[in-house]
Formats: sequence, C-alpha cells, structure tokens
Amino acid sequence: MERIPHLIAGEEMSGSTRTSPVFNPATGEVSREVGLASAAETDRAIAAAAAAFPKWRATSLTKRADVFFRLRHLLKERSADLAAIVTNEHGKVLSDAAGEIARGLENVEFAAGLMQLLKGEYSEQVSTGVDVHSVKQPVGVVGCITPFNFPVMVPLWMVASAIACGNTVVLKPSEKDPSASVFLAKLFLEAGLPAGVFNVVHGDKEAVDAILDSPTVRAVSFVGSTPIAQAIYNRASANGKRVQALGGAKNHMVVLPDADLPGAADAAVSAAYGSAGERCMAVSVLVAVGGIGDELVAAIKDRMGKLVIGDGTDARSEMGPLITREQRDRVASYVEGAAAEGGTVVVDGRDEAFDNDGFFIGVSLIDDVKTTSKVYTDEIFGPVLAVVRVDTYDEAVALVNSNSFGNGVAIFTRDGGAARQFEFEIEAGMVGVNVPIPVPVGAYSFGGWKNSLFGDSHVYGPESVHFYTRSKVITSRWPDPSTSQVDLGFPSNS
Repeated sequence: MERIPHLIAGEEMSGSTRTSPVFNPATGEVSREVGLASAAETDRAIAAAAAAFPKWRATSLTKRADVFFRLRHLLKERSADLAAIVTNEHGKVLSDAAGEIARGLENVEFAAGLMQLLKGEYSEQVSTGVDVHSVKQPVGVVGCITPFNFPVMVPLWMVASAIACGNTVVLKPSEKDPSASVFLAKLFLEAGLPAGVFNVVHGDKEAVDAILDSPTVRAVSFVGSTPIAQAIYNRASANGKRVQALGGAKNHMVVLPDADLPGAADAAVSAAYGSAGERCMAVSVLVAVGGIGDELVAAIKDRMGKLVIGDGTDARSEMGPLITREQRDRVASYVEGAAAEGGTVVVDGRDEAFDNDGFFIGVSLIDDVKTTSKVYTDEIFGPVLAVVRVDTYDEAVALVNSNSFGNGVAIFTRDGGAARQFEFEIEAGMVGVNVPIPVPVGAYSFGGWKNSLFGDSHVYGPESVHFYTRSKVITSRWPDPSTSQVDLGFPSNS
C-alpha cells in the first residue's frame, strides 16, 4: 500500500508506526494510507522550521516575492494534476477542484505583493531631534491546521501570507485527503523556497497537541468545526500563542418577495449542493420572506431533479460523493429525523440509488423547518437545504441574528435600499447581495462572527499580515552633527 509521506526539511519521511486509510470516496475503496505523526515526529518538523527561520527571516523581500511569482506560475501549470489529486481523495468534481485552486491562487498573488504589505511607518521630528518609525517583523514558527473540505485553498489561505511575512510553517492537513498538501509543499520547493521553511506532517490529535503545546510555535491558524476551534483556541492561547481559529457555520440565504426568482433558485441549488455541501460557506438555510416561498421551493425542486451526481472524474458530474461513509450516514440521519421535528421533506436524498460502494447520497430539500429542529441548529455539512418561512424582512433579520453562528449570509432582492439596510443590520462576518457564497477575494480577509471565529483575526488578506507579524516601534535621537568633534562640513551653531 502506497504511503503518503510527511515532508520535513525538504525531505520525504514516512516512518510513522500508526497509519490511517485514505479512501477514494467515489468507489469506497482504500487508495493509499497515511502515516500519523507521533509527538516526536511533529517536534522534528517544528525543529526544522525553527532552524530555517533565521535565514528565511533575513531573506530580502524581493527574493521572497520571487518565490511567490514562480509558485503562481507552477500552480497554473500543474493545476490539472493537483485537481486530480483533490478529486481522488476528497471526491469533489474536477471543476470544483479547479475552482478551489484558482481561489487559492488569489492568496499567492496577494503574498507576492509583500513589498507593499510589509511597509512600516515613519514620523520625523516628533520632538526636537527625535524620529519614530515602525516595522513589521515575523512572529517565528507558525502552526497551520486545516480541514478536509478544501485541501488546497485553505492551506494557501494561511501558508502564503505566513511565509511571505518571513515566518516558517508546520502544516498539519486533514488525514482524510493529505496528498494535496505534500504536492503544494513540493511546488514551493521547486519555486525556490528553502528547505525547512514549509513542512508538512500528517496526523491526528497527537500531532495537533504537539503543535499546540510546543513552546517553539508562536502562532496557530485553524479552520474546522466550532467545538474543535474553541478547544484549539483555549489550549493554544493558554500556552501563550497567537490564535485564529475559524469554526462552523449555518449560513442563511434570505430571499425577499421582489427577488429574481429563477436567479435565486439557481443560486440556492449551486450554493447548497455544490461540493456536496461540504463547504463552510455553503447555504444551509433558505429564508423565504412573504409569499415567495411556494414558487421558490418548486423552482428549487425542479432544478434538483436535473442535478447529475457521480464520480468527480466524470465530466458530466455536477456533485460528487461525501468524504467518508460515516459522514454520508450522518447526513442521512438528519433527513430521516426531519419530518418528526415538524419539517416537510420535499426531496429525500436517501431515495437516490447509486450503483457502487462510493459515499454518495442524493440532495435533500426540507420545507417548513422549525428553528428548534436539529436540521436548523446543527451544522450538517452535507447536501441538505432547509427552508424557513417568515412573513417580513424584520423577522428574517431577527432570525439570522439570533443564530449562534455568524459566518456568511446572503440576501436576494432587487431593492437597493433593503440590501443596504440588510448589510447594516446583519450580524455576520461576510455578506452577499445577490451573491450566495460571499467568499472575499484575496485582497480582503475571510472570517465570521460569534461562534464562527475564536480569536480576533480573520484569515488571508490584510488581517493575515497583522496576524503573522509583530509590530516594533523605534524611537531614535542622534547627536546634532554640528556639535561633532569631527569636521563633517556642517555649519557651526555660531
């Protein structure tokens, strides 16, 4: 069985005694295995990052930027190869995998502008003969812990900015689809990044705890579920580290009566069922306001029947399988219990049959969902769309703002005043206006509010520069050159 290696100090290592299977979700078969790093192996990666830090920190900004320009070229050149790896281990269709890589590239392009991003400030003559300036310096070794659902994009959210700012990195990707991270790390090396600056260790809680507890690791970035995000934040911050821990979501899409109904229905289907709903920005609750509900649900149901579900390598497929058999069964359990909790199952994804042992499930639509039901309160992370009906705009806003998550939200309307008011009133970190998945472009930062974020910094973009650097302020006074004992050609005070 092929074993996916760690990459430490530029070298592949696969000595872990514990292993975990890596499945092809489309077939249900084990395609390879991955070693689960021990604490000692994780410490070795941390030590490699620490050893590489002084030289990388001293590397000029132009040379750092050159790595990212080369990396951008390599990612575009090898995009098809990387997308195939993602589809094989995650299951998402190739077009989704290619889209993920394209969004990750935005962060590489942002990092390439590090000359501008890392500028400090200067104030001359704040007092007589006294100047003050500030600089941004790297924090040191950074630990990055990433989820299975975007094995290329989310690592690039973190790693690109961290390395551009002069830090070195230990990445612990999901053990469910780990190959993409090794591929990325090798591309960095090919682009000219020195060995040890970017290290990859695979593993489970033992490896994560080693990162969180290591006194050498100065900052931790995490994306995952809310309970784990909170645990990561508590443990790492207790150990004196900077932490940004992005948690779960229950993203709402509010549709007002004046919305473009076909456009809203198309958006709901793509946002709820794309990538099998395994997105932290997937729309999982549709809030139908006023009398639009019946027509909207009917339009969504009609579109669902045309959705092609199959192997992600098949060009005809629009949705692939879920990541594991356990996740598929978990998603099915929510649909099974929906009617008992007062919902109306319009389309039951469990009814769709598939002719292999892959981790497939059909798409589900549940109307009249009660806000006390598990379908509404839990992050399902699968192709299930819940519809909640309210009478007014104010009820919709109150519903969204009362939810414990505050990751992303969207409103569909033709009314600019309503959209502006929604933007002003809604309590979420990312808002879309007639855009169902409002993931910011790379020049902005990604993150939610409430239980969707632990820490005070969002990932990538400008906030990442703040997170991965420490500001240092220097106040200086130099002797008046006219009083020097050495004749420097300055006029005397007389």
